[in-house]
Amino acid sequence: MQNRPRKRHKSRCKSTAYESGKERRAVISTAVTSQIFMEEEGIIDPRWWPYSTSPPGMGGVLYNSSELPIFTLTGLPGLENSQHWMFLLLGTLYIVSIVGNSLILFIVKEEQSLHQPMYYFLSLLSVNDLGVSFSTLPTVLATFCFHLRTISFDSCVAQMFFIHFFTVMESGVLLVMSFDRYVAICNPLYYTTMLTDSRVLRMGLWAIIRSFCLIFPLPFLLKRLPFCKVNVLSHAYCLHSDLIHLPCGDITINNIFGLIIVMSTYGLDSALILFSYVLILRSVLAIASREERLKTLNTCVSHLCAVLIFYVAKIGVSMTARYGRHAPRLVHTVMCVIYLFVPPMLNPVIYSMKTKQIRWRLGRMLVGTKL
Repeated sequence: MQNRPRKRHKSRCKSTAYESGKERRAVISTAVTSQIFMEEEGIIDPRWWPYSTSPPGMGGVLYNSSELPIFTLTGLPGLENSQHWMFLLLGTLYIVSIVGNSLILFIVKEEQSLHQPMYYFLSLLSVNDLGVSFSTLPTVLATFCFHLRTISFDSCVAQMFFIHFFTVMESGVLLVMSFDRYVAICNPLYYTTMLTDSRVLRMGLWAIIRSFCLIFPLPFLLKRLPFCKVNVLSHAYCLHSDLIHLPCGDITINNIFGLIIVMSTYGLDSALILFSYVLILRSVLAIASREERLKTLNTCVSHLCAVLIFYVAKIGVSMTARYGRHAPRLVHTVMCVIYLFVPPMLNPVIYSMKTKQIRWRLGRMLVGTKL
C-alpha cells in the first residue's frame, strides 16, 4: 500500500518533467523563431547571437563584454511600408534646408550692405542649421535608402554629440540675436560702438564654446555604462534621450547632467530672450507714431518666428518625453523629426521673405531683375 503513493509521485514527477521539457523546447523554438524574424527584419545583427547566453528579449547580453555594443536604427516605427515616401518628405526638407542656408551664406558674403552684426549672426544661424542637417543625413540615407540599420557605438555617440552640439548652439545663437535686436531698438545710437566686429566674433565664439563644453562629457558618461539586451533605437539617428534608456547600469549621473544642460541652455536662454523682448516692447510702446512702432517691430518678426519655431518644437519634444510615456513610439519619433528638420528648413525661408536685401538679391539671382 505504501508503494502506490510513491509510484504515483514518481509518475507525477515524470509527467511534470516531461511538461517542463516541452515548455523549454517551446521557449527555445519561439526564441529561435524570434531571432530569425528579427534578423530578417534587420532588428538585430546575426553577429550578436553567438555571444548571447539567452535569446533577445529574454534578458541575455547580445554582445561580448569586451566589445562595445552595436545599435539598430528603426526609422519610423509603424510606417515600415511607407519608408520610401517618408524619405521623399525628409529629402525635400533636406534640400530646402541645405540650399536655403547655403544661399543665405552666399548672399551675406556677396552683398556689401549686409555686412552688419545682425547678418553676421544670421550667417552663424545658417551654419548651425547646416550642421544639424548634415549631422542626421548619413544615417537617414543609410536607413531609408540602403536599409542599413546597424550603427557602431562610436559612430552613434559621435552623431549624438554633433546633433546635440548644434541644437544647443542654436539656442545660444538665438540669444545673441535677441541682444542684437535689443541694442538696435533700445540703444540705436550706441549700436555700432557696442556691436563691433570683434565683439560680434566673441559672442559667436561664446555660443560655440559653451555648447562644446556642455555636450563634450555626454559620450564619456554613456561609454562608462554597460549596455545589454537588444539595443534598438526608435529613430533613424542617435539621440541622447533614446540612448539613455538602453544601459543596464545606474544612469543617475547622466540624468542630473542632462538636467543641468537643459536648465543652463534652453531654460536660461529662453528666459533672457523673453526679458529682452519685454524691454524691446516697452521701448516700442514709448514711440508716439503708430507707423514707426509697426516699422520697428517689423525688424524683430524674423527673429521672433525663428525663436518660436525652435522653442515650441523643443518644448513639444520635452513634454512628449516627460508625460507621453504611454504614447505610441511614432508620436515621439514625429516630434523629434519636427524638432530636428523643421527649424533648419524654415529659418532661411523666413529670413528670405522678411529681409528686403536678401529678397532683392535672391530675385536678381533667380530672374535677373531687381524686385
